[in-house]
Amino acid sequence: MSKVRVYEYAKKQNVTSKEVIDKLTTMNIEVKNHMATLESDAIAKLDKAYTGGKSSTDTTQKPQNQNRSTQNTSGQQNKGKGGGPQAQNRGPARGGQQGGKGRGGQRPGQQNRGGKNNRNQKNKQPFQPTPMKHRELPEKITFTESLTVAALAKKLHREPTEVVKKLFMVGVMATVNQELDKDTIELICEDYGVEVEEEILVDSTDLETYFDEEVEAGKMIERPAVVTIMGHVDHGKTTLLDSIRKTKVTAGEAGGITQHIGAYQIDNDGKKITFLDTPGHAAFTTMRARGAKVTDITILVVAADDGVMPQTVEAINHAKAAEVPIIIAVNKMDKQAANPDRVMQELTEHGLVSEAWGGDTIFVPVSALNGDGIDNLLEMIGLVSEVEELKADPTRRAMGTVIEAELDKGRGSVATLLVQDGTLRVGDPIVVGNTFGRVRAMVNDIGRRVKEAGPSTPVEITGLNDVPLAGDRFVVFEDEKTARSIGESRAQQALQAQRGEKTRVSLDNLFEQMKQGEMKDLNVIVKGDVQGSVEAVAASLLKIEVEGVNVKIIHTAVGAITESDITLAAASNAIVIGFNVRPDANAKRAADAEQVDVRLHRIIYKVIEEIESAMTGLLDPEFEEKVIGQAEVRQTFKVSKVGTIAGSYVTEGKITRDSGIRLIRDGIVVFEGDLDTLKRFKDDTKEVAKGYECGITLKNYNDVREGDIFEAFVMEEIKRK
Repeated sequence: MSKVRVYEYAKKQNVTSKEVIDKLTTMNIEVKNHMATLESDAIAKLDKAYTGGKSSTDTTQKPQNQNRSTQNTSGQQNKGKGGGPQAQNRGPARGGQQGGKGRGGQRPGQQNRGGKNNRNQKNKQPFQPTPMKHRELPEKITFTESLTVAALAKKLHREPTEVVKKLFMVGVMATVNQELDKDTIELICEDYGVEVEEEILVDSTDLETYFDEEVEAGKMIERPAVVTIMGHVDHGKTTLLDSIRKTKVTAGEAGGITQHIGAYQIDNDGKKITFLDTPGHAAFTTMRARGAKVTDITILVVAADDGVMPQTVEAINHAKAAEVPIIIAVNKMDKQAANPDRVMQELTEHGLVSEAWGGDTIFVPVSALNGDGIDNLLEMIGLVSEVEELKADPTRRAMGTVIEAELDKGRGSVATLLVQDGTLRVGDPIVVGNTFGRVRAMVNDIGRRVKEAGPSTPVEITGLNDVPLAGDRFVVFEDEKTARSIGESRAQQALQAQRGEKTRVSLDNLFEQMKQGEMKDLNVIVKGDVQGSVEAVAASLLKIEVEGVNVKIIHTAVGAITESDITLAAASNAIVIGFNVRPDANAKRAADAEQVDVRLHRIIYKVIEEIESAMTGLLDPEFEEKVIGQAEVRQTFKVSKVGTIAGSYVTEGKITRDSGIRLIRDGIVVFEGDLDTLKRFKDDTKEVAKGYECGITLKNYNDVREGDIFEAFVMEEIKRK
């Protein structure tokens, strides 16, 4: 007899394997599991226990014989005209005696099929699926943002189909891989009686999260106030700051206009105050808005002889949006036309009511030139800062905002930072916007090197891998590895965001985009000395609206104009604008060779005016300037009631009476206008040719010197293409 495994024997006896194993254990026969083989003596003992001594083969054969008898009887019933219950009862006995012989035996196919089906049914009945033992439900589960049905079922130790059924019962049709929102997850877990907790992932690359961290109240100490001076152009903001600092900042600014943010710190009666000087011109809206975000107190400078102007209103709106207290400094009180009551009246229209008139806004009359009222203004700043209770924790790692950034030829990337909390030290690993590095050196506002800077202190640092953007946040990290990792991640994210910027068409802009098919593009490359100025120039250029022309800024950067900028301009058919920067020698050669137009400026509104003119000229110009001659001033004569007569010699072309004239001194155009008189000896003449002398006077201009060059030009009409 061949060996039989435990599960095979259990199958024949219509019992479970466990029962057979238990029976063997009682007989002192050891088996490991249901796959163990049974010896013949073990089988005999089991047969005796289960069938009373008959072998298992006889036991299995008996149902087969019964099946055959049943089938035979069934055949006989079908053969006859229908037997009653008695015939059915007798059938099995006869079938058993005949042993399959007779009419039932004449049809073996039918007998085999019947026997096989019955045998399968007999075998299937005992193998009911055992109920699955569920693990206990957890007390609490955690998730982040969302979960799939399968993931939720796994956390609950349940089958996904069970969770799907639960969802269906609450009216949610979901598949196993479908994402569930927070409310649905909570609903299902509540049904199971399981607590839910959502994990909020903190993005380590988001610098804003570090500013929101809670600080122990016991470590907070008083910090200096950060004051921003705002106001309309030429109302005396920088002069007021000069009076406070006792320095002359205005002398270093082009055209007397502050070109980029300066941060300064003064000491007033033992208390420090940090000042931010924001530019006042309308084009620097972005920079002024940035100044308001980091400030604690805003000083709004209004000229007593000029009143409220457009940029004054703009500054008020920025200060209100930043929710900072406003102190009004009524400047130029030394002028005879000063009218402070008019200023107070105009400011009431913008919600700024003087304390003298029952309001809560502090008004301080000052004279920046004479220094009158400065002490009173500083006293008011100290008073407001005490009320505001400005505090910071100097023991934590430093964080703050970039005031300005530039690329220095000798030092590399230089950034002016305002430390808003903590203490910044030399050697600290730092992430500034999308750049990173280690603080190599720190210089304060008076140019001295310092080793550390506390809260509300402006410092200039070096050691960054790139130039950050003005207004970026900075955070000091524990080690350089972390700082490098976060800095590189932020730079990569910024690059992907820049590449992913696409103008999506909508019904609102569909017509505009259709028109752009015929629109002429003016490609511009902007280079500047500091990042804030570059941003302001770019923003101003994009706001220029000339019908039929579209400004497209293809590149902005900080630093001198290089050969690569010229190459890009040549490839893109662009013009290059340099703001307070100059092209190097290689760039000049490349610009001449590629015939790239490079425009250099120091005053921002001159840039805007020139670009507007250029854009207007792109629209199929009707006139074109043509230089017709040059004359050199040999001697000047000053005559009363006439002005300065320039005795000149025509060196090129001719000078005509009706031509426009340009006065050039040392290669710089100092005047452009019209001729007043053109004489040859004592007689008026219409034109003077090359090689002849003449006398020239200019309309409304007398500052003509020997050695100056007159350039005559006319506007010629050209055919439209």
